[in-house]
Formats: sequence, structure tokens, C-alpha cells
Amino acid sequence: MEKLLHYVWKHRILPFKTLLTLDKRKVEVIDPGTYNPHQGPDFFNAKIKLNDTLWAGNVEVHLKASDWFRHNHHLDAAYNNTILHVVLDADKEAHTQDGRSPVTLQIDMPQELLLHYRELSTTDDYPRCHRIVPHIPALKAHSWMDALLVERLQNRSGKVLERAKRMNGDWEKAAFVTLSRNFGFGLNGDVYEMWANRIPLQAAAKHRDNLFQVQALFMGMANLIDPKLEAEGWDAGKAEKEYAFLAHKFRLPDPIPRQLWKFMRTRPSNFPHLRILQLARIYSSGKALLHNLLEVSDIKELHACLLEASLSASSRNLILINTVIPLLYAYGMHTQDQRLMDKATCLLAQLPPENNYIIRQWRGCGLTVASAADSQALIQLKREYCDRADCLRCRFGYEYLKQ
Repeated sequence: MEKLLHYVWKHRILPFKTLLTLDKRKVEVIDPGTYNPHQGPDFFNAKIKLNDTLWAGNVEVHLKASDWFRHNHHLDAAYNNTILHVVLDADKEAHTQDGRSPVTLQIDMPQELLLHYRELSTTDDYPRCHRIVPHIPALKAHSWMDALLVERLQNRSGKVLERAKRMNGDWEKAAFVTLSRNFGFGLNGDVYEMWANRIPLQAAAKHRDNLFQVQALFMGMANLIDPKLEAEGWDAGKAEKEYAFLAHKFRLPDPIPRQLWKFMRTRPSNFPHLRILQLARIYSSGKALLHNLLEVSDIKELHACLLEASLSASSRNLILINTVIPLLYAYGMHTQDQRLMDKATCLLAQLPPENNYIIRQWRGCGLTVASAADSQALIQLKREYCDRADCLRCRFGYEYLKQ
């Protein structure tokens, strides 16, 4: 409930009547201040008028004034510059560490706002705000989606940046690991990443012009050379000998444990050994190496980088959305190249939207989803806002609450 009170103050959802402090001074809110989600006063650098005098400083918000003491603000010098204490229940006068008593403003919670907040907080419906989504102007809805897309790209690119840092700035290795992880299409993602981390790319690069040797190395390091694991054009017996030769030549590390791979609840087309062979074809072609991906200019060229893998168009699109776009955006962040970040965003807008239950739900309540940029924005909304019931930070939630 205190979060809601913060929301009321931040958005100035205050009674139309004259606001009076407990000592009967008239309050005019010039600037509610900047919300502080960290330790310290709730709002920094607020500006208010008390009668005709302008005050500047910090604002603290509590349900009960006595919470000031419960939170030990009276012992913390960070609260000495509090110019206003906003509360629902002025049950006790606060005082600061330096002995002052902040001016107290007791306000009422708007009942309609409280009702709508409870509706959003307690409903099992998804989206929670489905009732008002059809009535949100398209410009306003897509402005919020644009902001969500930036959040999504920054979050996903942040993981790539962390991966590149762990690899001491080896971006080609980071790109390979990122691509491999997403080739798991969910279930085996962690195992693919573990496998990719063990692949010595410098050794693989020496044999990139021989697809069979790359396949033998990749499959051997995955512990998947097995006659029972059939694949078109694949000779497990020959591969076993080739892998033994390469393992001795390059002193390869131990392969990952075979039992880590999950075959149950996996579609045949997603079986690990088939995906590993596809990755070998992509790597051997050289087209999906990061320095080549950085040069692409359109979606057609990106699709061409993945053709060797014999993936369906929808699977190629998922790889582009989940791997290539975040890689380009992350490298743009790393090199401070805004042009590359903009290109990644534009390429995403050229891809068709994903078709999953999240997107179908939003479409069902009247939202237009025209591209992968839109669908990625809505996935961000679902995971970072809806799933956390964080409607107070959502612009759709704002529209619902202000009804």
C-alpha cells in the first residue's frame, strides 16, 4: 500500500481541495521530486510552497507517521533535509537526527484509485488491464512498447556483455556461445552453453574448411557420437576415429557428460545431436561469425547466414530474434556505436512477430502486434511487469488506475 501512496504523490493524484499541513499551512506542490528506489528519502529535490514560501528538499512518504521511527529515520542524517512528511495517518510527530520536526501533510487515498489498484492486484486475469487496453490510443500504446523494447534489448544485450567479459573480451567466442545456447530452443539451453564453452574455437578454426572434421569435433565434445543417434549423411564410426585424432592433436578437454542432454519432451527436430550437426554446418560456413554478422544490412542477408543449418523459416527467425539481434545491439553498446544499435532495432522491426500465448493474449484484447519488435516489447511487459504485478510502473497500469 505504501507503493500506492508513493504513486499518488509522484503523479500528484491529490484531492482538489486545498491541501493543509497539520499546522494549517497551505501546500502547493510545484515538483514532487525524483523518486528514489534506493536507501534514503523517497523523493529527492522536491519543490513545494508552504503558504507563500518556496521550499526545496526531500519528501518522505509513509502510511503512518510513526513509521518514521519504525524505520529509524530519526537516527539517520540522510533524512535531515526532509521538508515534508506525507502520510495517511498522522499518528505521531516525526523528528530528524538533528532535532527538527518535518512539516507533516496528511492526505486521503482517492477511493476510485484504491478500488482500481485492488482490481489489478488481485485479479487472476491476464493481461490484468485487458478491460482498458482497447481504449488506449495507439500512439500512447506504441510509445510504451517502444520503451519496453529498449528495456528488452538492454537486458538481453547485458547478458551478452557479461559473457564477453567472462571470456576476456573474445567476442567471437561470446557470439558462438550465445548462438549455441539459443540453438537449444529452451530445454537444453544451459547444456548447450556448457558445451560451447568447452569448444576450443582456435582448434576448430584450423579445420573449418572440412565440415566432417568440425562435426566430429563438435559431436565428440558433446559426447553424442553414437550409432544409435541417426542423422542423414552422418557416419558415427568414422566420426569416432576422427574425434580421437583431433582430441589427441589438440589435447581437447573432456567432453560434457552425456546424461546432461535431455531428449524427453523434445521434438525430434530439436534432438541435441541434430542441432549440434546444424551448428557445425553454420560454423564451418563462416557466415555466422560475428565479424560477418556485423556487416549484414537486411533480413534476407541474415537468413542466408543460417541456411546451412536447414532450419525452418520460423526457427531461423527465432535465432535472429534471440541471438543475432542481441549480439549486434550488445556489440554496439560495447563499442558505443549507436548506428549498430539502431540497425539491430530496425532489423527486429522487419521480422514477423512471434506467435506464442503471450502475444495471442495481447492481440485478444485489441493490441496491434505487427513485428518482432512489438512481440519482444510485450514479452518484456509480461515478464518484468505483469508477472510481478508491478502495475504502478506500467503505463497501461497508469491508464487503468486513472479511470
